[in-house]
Amino acid sequence: MKAPVAVEPEVALSPTNREWWLPTVRATAVVFDLGGVLIEWDPRRLYRQLFDDAAAMESFLSEVCTPAWNARLDAGRPWPEAIESLAREFPAQRDLILAYDTRWEEMLGGAIEGTVQILAELRDVGVPCYALSNWSAAKFALTRPRFPFLESFEGIVISGDVGASKPDPAIYRVLVERYRLTPSTTALVDDTEPNVRVAADLGFRALRFLGAPRLRTDLRGLGLPLAAAAAS
Repeated sequence: MKAPVAVEPEVALSPTNREWWLPTVRATAVVFDLGGVLIEWDPRRLYRQLFDDAAAMESFLSEVCTPAWNARLDAGRPWPEAIESLAREFPAQRDLILAYDTRWEEMLGGAIEGTVQILAELRDVGVPCYALSNWSAAKFALTRPRFPFLESFEGIVISGDVGASKPDPAIYRVLVERYRLTPSTTALVDDTEPNVRVAADLGFRALRFLGAPRLRTDLRGLGLPLAAAAAS
């Protein structure tokens, strides 16, 4: 990753900078989340193989390898330390905890093809596209070769690389500074409501991802040159 470039984020990311509400202001760049928007990821893909009982699996994922614990990994916590610490806390679950690391790739699903097609169309007509994702740097290094479309981005900001994760405004500022983006003309797509709210507060044209057809319509509404969704 290239080093951040100095700009004026205090102006660009002011919560009161609301000119993007005006219909004459069109989006000229798009920022995509990755997990849940372009790539399927769910720890249940792995743990359904390791649990016979669905309720026990859900209990494990809500009480042991919790979303909050995973979020700290996304923000840069070292995997060996995190795994060993949790295994000491839950020794009876040690093998299941170790699998979260050693079999992590089995949590990945496929590409979300409808969104990949939108990305390809935007790139074909020269719209700059970026990615902003909460992802462990170590695990993203394993993921990137599996999805060739990731190479079509102008730039990617991964939480594990910068030590901050959405919805922390700091990671949005890294994105803006590094790639000289103007939030008021940048559409930002995310599947998580708190991340969308913060992006909107910072001046982005923030869109909640509710499926590729809806996203296509939303982006067209921001003036981006996409074909209309096929009639169902």
